[in-house]
Amino acid sequence: MAKIRFTKIFIETAKCDEGADKSVFFDASCRNFFLEVRKSGHAVFGLKYIDHRGRQRQYKIGNRRDLTLDQARRQADKIRGRLTLGVDPFEEKQSSRSVLRFDELVKRYLAHVSIHKKSWAFDEGLLRNHVLPFWGTRYVDELTKSDFVELLAKHRLTHAPGSCNRLIVLLRYLFNLGVKWEVVGLTANPTAGYPLFKEDNKQDRFLTKEEAERLFREVQKSPNRMLQFIVPLLLLTGLRKRELLDAKWSEIDLDKKLWFIPYTKSGKPRAVPLSDAAVSILEAVPRYPQCRWAFPNPTTLKPFVSFFSAWDTARCAAGLKAVKVHSLRHAFASFLVNSGRTLYEVQQLLGHSQVRTTQRYSHLTQNTLIDATNAAAKAVGDVFITSHVKPALSYSAGKGASVCPIPNRSNSA
Repeated sequence: MAKIRFTKIFIETAKCDEGADKSVFFDASCRNFFLEVRKSGHAVFGLKYIDHRGRQRQYKIGNRRDLTLDQARRQADKIRGRLTLGVDPFEEKQSSRSVLRFDELVKRYLAHVSIHKKSWAFDEGLLRNHVLPFWGTRYVDELTKSDFVELLAKHRLTHAPGSCNRLIVLLRYLFNLGVKWEVVGLTANPTAGYPLFKEDNKQDRFLTKEEAERLFREVQKSPNRMLQFIVPLLLLTGLRKRELLDAKWSEIDLDKKLWFIPYTKSGKPRAVPLSDAAVSILEAVPRYPQCRWAFPNPTTLKPFVSFFSAWDTARCAAGLKAVKVHSLRHAFASFLVNSGRTLYEVQQLLGHSQVRTTQRYSHLTQNTLIDATNAAAKAVGDVFITSHVKPALSYSAGKGASVCPIPNRSNSA
């Protein structure tokens, strides 16, 4: 097609050739710069070029009603300059159209975690109530670290540090998955490097042996016939409440002393070893004909949705109002640690995926360590110690010096 020297008048009056759907006119004074006029009268400026793969491209710059001829030419010159630097405007535009909105990324995330994460509904609620109202329609390439800081600052005004930390961990995981999936526009995690809040509200309640015995006596009196089995087994296995309530007899092997948990909080199955005491309690649990559940509600023969009323009555009668059902899991861990078991063993028995979760029990080892040092001293023997420790008065003092005897601890204030 012949080239035409574009003028303001030509641009304003150019029409599509008769009988054609569109006509393309090239500018004689600006290389590969064109005006495409359609039968409807709509006309756009554009630039024709060959991309780095040898493909012919036509990049639309803008409508003739929105741009002057000089503006469109300058834009064409800029595009040629970027092409020289290896930047393809057509690919950039395609890439921009492929960028997800945040709510679309959330849908992908929930579809992914709903398959293997037991608490995915909690994630959905957290995102729906506290993040989507602010970020839902924004594109992921627009979200920055400052946006995250602003969101978290608003959340912190009405939520405790622990709740804020759950939001941080959730968003960090969500964006990390987006980066892993190579979501277009998401090249970095905007939450990266942001520290967790310090939590001062952890109040773990660890049962003593005497308290556990009082509690056991009370659950045996409960009108809920299953409570006398549920509570002791939670304490003897360290299982989570739902792990026990949803258990089937097919998952418990009394001969091998193993309890298989097919679906845990972390989404990974695990096998829990059973003590002799746990086995004896399991052998006493009544079994109902054609009921696969190990601890069903005797009325419905389905797993309990909740047993709080019976539990609350028993714990109050035992004088343990502050003890929660989950405290039994903490108590199991504390008994293990104070019996000299390692944190690694406790981690495996509790099914923690990360050792830092188990490290909350590390302070309980102090008494065990003191007992260990006393055992070493006892092994050495008092005679050996007294024969090597000399009273301070037995040492000779220099001329004019006075000796101050070590006071007797039993008589000192």
